[in-house]
Amino acid sequence: MALPRRALLALPWLLSAPARAAPRLRIGSKNFTEQLVVGELYAQSLEAMGATVERRLNLGGTAIAQQALTSDEIDLYPEYTGTGLGVVLKEPPEGDAATILAKVRAGYAERFDLRWVAPSGIDNGNALLVTPAMARRLNLATLSDLAREAPKLTLAAGNEFADRADGLPGLRRVYGMEFRRLRQFASLGLRYAALAHGQADVVNAYATDWQIAVGGYVTLRDDRALWPPYQLCAVVRGAALRAAPEIEAPLAAVGQKLDNATMQRLNREVDQDGDEPREVASRFLHAQGLV
Repeated sequence: MALPRRALLALPWLLSAPARAAPRLRIGSKNFTEQLVVGELYAQSLEAMGATVERRLNLGGTAIAQQALTSDEIDLYPEYTGTGLGVVLKEPPEGDAATILAKVRAGYAERFDLRWVAPSGIDNGNALLVTPAMARRLNLATLSDLAREAPKLTLAAGNEFADRADGLPGLRRVYGMEFRRLRQFASLGLRYAALAHGQADVVNAYATDWQIAVGGYVTLRDDRALWPPYQLCAVVRGAALRAAPEIEAPLAAVGQKLDNATMQRLNREVDQDGDEPREVASRFLHAQGLV
């Protein structure tokens, strides 16, 4: 069948047009288990859609990961909205999850040309935990309840908790909370060990710690909203997203499958069971039909 003259004229251009190259992405993470697992989830889901991925995981803390993004050393990494607002943008981390996500999206786009995409169901914020026995004995359900008993109790916390605005100073300001004693541990595992062995009555932890579910610990509700949401999202260089907008769909699919309980389990598979983050991520993605 003869082709129309217009189609014949256009045909050489169609035949010579190069196929669009697969995206090449550098994926980073901070230096703790959850970040390594989520970094692998992002990497493997993007590889499954045809991207070439270079892993630059385990970079360090927030400042290092943020610098890697803004200096074009990585294209994306997992970050938390409360951290982005309070630590990077240095704005008061106040508001609900939707408000804080909107603030970091606007601030990062304007100041850094970075995009927050693929919000997950994870809110890995600060938490104060007690054993079930202590919760029953002292009738503890909220941080207001804890403030009443705190002068008789020992808190196990990280090295920065005594000075951070969202640590002891925030607890004093919002709840009037004063503990009998503060024991500081750099290692999160040592904090949980102190709680388990009666060397501390309360532990400062994070909502996706695997020890919460395994130990059956009680998370006391932040009833006066001291701590903002720490929703986990992918933060992506604007240039990378404009060059390959198709990468957003796999990242979103991963985020939709993640919540605190799921992340606790994935963290446990690495920290307690000894599996590699790459193995844990692969199992999860296959089980969810994402690869």
